[in-house]
Amino acid sequence: MGGGGFAMKPPNPALDRYVLELGRARRPDPRICLLPTAGGDSEDQIFRFYAAFSDEACEPTHLSLFRLGRRPVSLRSHLLEQDVVYVGGGSMLNMLVIWRAHGLDGVMREAWNRGVVLCGQSAGSMCWFERGVTTSSGRPEPATGLGFLRGSNSVHYDGEPHRRTRYLEAVRNQEVPGGYGVDDAAGLLFAGTRLAEIVSSRPRARAYRVARMPDGQVAETPLVPRELPAPQYTAPPLAITELRAVRAARRGAGERRRVG
Repeated sequence: MGGGGFAMKPPNPALDRYVLELGRARRPDPRICLLPTAGGDSEDQIFRFYAAFSDEACEPTHLSLFRLGRRPVSLRSHLLEQDVVYVGGGSMLNMLVIWRAHGLDGVMREAWNRGVVLCGQSAGSMCWFERGVTTSSGRPEPATGLGFLRGSNSVHYDGEPHRRTRYLEAVRNQEVPGGYGVDDAAGLLFAGTRLAEIVSSRPRARAYRVARMPDGQVAETPLVPRELPAPQYTAPPLAITELRAVRAARRGAGERRRVG
């Protein structure tokens, strides 16, 4: 996702429900785990995740890598038990450094090879590609991803013109390979490494195939998405959100104790 899902304001559950439908190919009530590493394990991001998924037919949990000392858990075991791993937005650069320190780059590839749905928004979208354009250092700059998917990805394509400009420059100068620019509320579905579908949760949200042409110019080819139904959704009050998060965290802690 270029941006969107439970992080959108106002919230729009269409992309999140699309993700759950993909997970239901594995299990009727899919296990879905949030990795909020890129956002520094932000409590706000975690609360929004549980507010979005606690009332759905699924089993939501999260892993806070910054707080593992409080809740030791086998990262590999927990992630490989999931049907969906959902990576939140934030700093792609910092996230990948932390993932590699914990060996999660290898675990993610193992999960991918086992058919676990890997998804995310913003940094959680670019990380699967060879290259992305991150603002981790304060300004848009190319960065190296995990390389599961060939090419590059630039997010917030309609909402952050400076990032789009830098991405086109990076493709033109061959700092990054060609790839995809993705608007907020739009998403790309890959089956293996093949682009299978483009979807969006609002009108006019688009994705673009971006390529360097033989004359050195850069071409942006629009990819018109299938627009997902956008059901009405009202975010619950913060107190209710906190209660759901606490309950979900307790459930997750109980599962981890059984695993350990």
